[in-house]
Amino acid sequence: MCLTVTGPIFGQTHGKSVREQLLFDFGWRFHLGDAASVEGDFGYGAHASFAKAGDAAGPAKPDFNDSSLNDEDVRSHGYKPIGRRFPKTTIGWYRRTFIVPEGDKGKRLTLKFDGVFRDCVVWLNGHFLGRNLSGYNEFSFDITDYLKYGGKNVVVVRVDASQYEGWFYEGAGIYRHVWLLKTAPLHIPLYGTFVTTETAEPASGWSRVNIETTILNENDARVSCMLVSAATGEDGAVVGRGSSDILNLAPNEQRNLRQSIVVSNPRLWSIESPQLYKLVSTIHSGQDTVDRAETPFGIRTVRFDKDSGLFLNGKPVKIKGVCCHQDHAGVGSALPDGLQYFRIRKLKEMGCNAYRTSHNPPTPELLEACDRLGMLVMDENRLMGSTPEPAGQLQELILRDRNHPSVMIWSLGNEEWWIQNNETGRNIARSLKRVQKEFDPSRLCTFAADNGDHYEGVNSVVDVRGVNYIGRGDIDKYHRDHPDQPLLGSEEASTYCTRGIYANDTLNGFISDYDVNAPGYGSLAEPWWKYCAARKWMAGAFVWTGFDYRGEPSPYDWPCISSHFGIVDVCGFPKNNFYYYQSWWSDIDVLHLAPHWNWSGRVGQPIDVWCQSNCDSVELSFNGRSLGRKIMEPNSHLQWKVAYEPGTLEARGWRKSRTIRSRVETTGEPAAIGLTPDRSAIRADGEDVCVVEVNALDREGREIATAESLIRFEIEGDGTIIGVGNGNPSSHEPDKYLAGGYRRKLFGGKCQVIIQAGRRAGGVSLKAFSEGLKTATLRIKTETSGQRPFVSE
Repeated sequence: MCLTVTGPIFGQTHGKSVREQLLFDFGWRFHLGDAASVEGDFGYGAHASFAKAGDAAGPAKPDFNDSSLNDEDVRSHGYKPIGRRFPKTTIGWYRRTFIVPEGDKGKRLTLKFDGVFRDCVVWLNGHFLGRNLSGYNEFSFDITDYLKYGGKNVVVVRVDASQYEGWFYEGAGIYRHVWLLKTAPLHIPLYGTFVTTETAEPASGWSRVNIETTILNENDARVSCMLVSAATGEDGAVVGRGSSDILNLAPNEQRNLRQSIVVSNPRLWSIESPQLYKLVSTIHSGQDTVDRAETPFGIRTVRFDKDSGLFLNGKPVKIKGVCCHQDHAGVGSALPDGLQYFRIRKLKEMGCNAYRTSHNPPTPELLEACDRLGMLVMDENRLMGSTPEPAGQLQELILRDRNHPSVMIWSLGNEEWWIQNNETGRNIARSLKRVQKEFDPSRLCTFAADNGDHYEGVNSVVDVRGVNYIGRGDIDKYHRDHPDQPLLGSEEASTYCTRGIYANDTLNGFISDYDVNAPGYGSLAEPWWKYCAARKWMAGAFVWTGFDYRGEPSPYDWPCISSHFGIVDVCGFPKNNFYYYQSWWSDIDVLHLAPHWNWSGRVGQPIDVWCQSNCDSVELSFNGRSLGRKIMEPNSHLQWKVAYEPGTLEARGWRKSRTIRSRVETTGEPAAIGLTPDRSAIRADGEDVCVVEVNALDREGREIATAESLIRFEIEGDGTIIGVGNGNPSSHEPDKYLAGGYRRKLFGGKCQVIIQAGRRAGGVSLKAFSEGLKTATLRIKTETSGQRPFVSE
């Protein structure tokens, strides 16, 4: 049924939907267990917690004395200071008490975990609810039967992070959101709506949006109902509506419905203008609205072409993407939602337009940031397998993420060395592809394969060939041999760089920030992008990686504890390659000089000066003397050798009819501290964050790129510091000071502080101190707006 309306949606019914989604993050209590000691693990393993219903022991027992446990908001605990293989820190116990009102009797209540790392067991009121193994998939339990209405309820989670899934830092514990969901017995189940765009034709003045909705009747009697689906714009106005016939559902019956809505004058979702709509799905029974679910979506089309790459809304788009793990300075894997937006904005500033969720289902809020900010996504499965658990995780991923307009393609897996070239891999890929097409036939699938021009196995199954590293084989030959298969670079570069360092330093584990170091399997930034940019049939590629991440230190090991692959460091501070990609991926004027010009003790020695720019030509001057003008070749950079002496390097670039200028100069000694927030105001909701860049300044207010001052921090007002960092891949300084006294040394002249708001509006003040430097104070407004409902502590 297709209808277009402009009037009210629900004029014919009364009552209010009982659906609620309440945040369950606050008010937990936490204590470490012990993977090597039953006594140190509260006796777990020595009692029969799984013998009888409701007869749990130890911390899972409802009346357990938890006075020895620490108060925690779970997502502040996501940074695990000691890694896996340390039994004293790999087990964690979480307990949370909550009240369920008497008025909730008759509803269905579900406890949903967005992600817990890793093997976990969950109890409620002493009853075993279930287990979950993977640290990346979402899981939930219908807890209706176990609740004490009007009284105290106790949920307990035991988490065991001894077993890792990746080869990188993964964190530990409850590091993503927890939710309490309430619905009527007659309702749309979780992820029971699926919205696709059949056409997106703004020139014709309309688009068709197809909707699939699942309705579940968990009443003990038959019910009659009707489904109304309404699409609304960002202003809340209804742009299209569809109604079902009257349905008659038996007890425990589930019914799937298909509807179609025509939207006039659609505003398409795109990278430049990420317009969003909302599907409002309501179930009416008698005179009551018994359920109301909202599903954000975007109107857009995605097409991969074997000859011309990717098309978004009919227009060609070159993928200029990055791969990322979920890890950030100060907070580890437990990123607040605001930090997801900070990271996506930083990547877009570089000209990046696509994000690969390496190598696992992402946090839901990451996709929300990509939807709202305009970032395409390759959504990746964790582990390939066709048995119920691994295949079920792919199914869950697709059901959860398929309504996000940012998701352009599914990745079935990454570099499965033992199966990717053989019949076993082909068979598993076929099974997973069937799962993918069953739950989302609107998108294609790929696989991140590091096997060069090899076709047999997984590559022969997927819709789009994913290439990990063009140097692994003859990719031109692969395209000639398989001209009907679209192709993209699922992983490229792996260039090594340490921000602000311009010579390899094996002692400290640093590597030059010039684009001169890469592993044998990888590539420098310039060669791979030139290769990709020159081939129309290559849809684009994803750089390994956008951000640095903990773990996988290479090419150096200890004392290095972080990767060097990022285009920006773990704080998001740009390395030199950031400006190379920005020059050729964005439309803004770029003229960047490196390195800094503080080279004490090197007077007269030659310094390599690199210029990253998209100007047509650039002239470099030193202390007012021209060193020559050079023509910029596309997708390249310029270099000069300059004998060092203190002074000023100045570049003047010409781009079309514009003149652009940039300079670096020798700075003075540190005299003051600079504090720069990413935002001047945040929400007073107990969740929102402000990311503050900290610098040392000389007497003229210039940033000092070589400063290493130790900065101490204090905060006043209803807010907390939740982490610090500086991007040093060999730093062993704490990122968290749970007892207070936050401090951090500058590295390459910078460090970062992350401030989280409390729930009282007004403001917070950050003070920064350092011996011999002028103290700095930053005031951040905290506003009462957008606080989402949560379960009281």
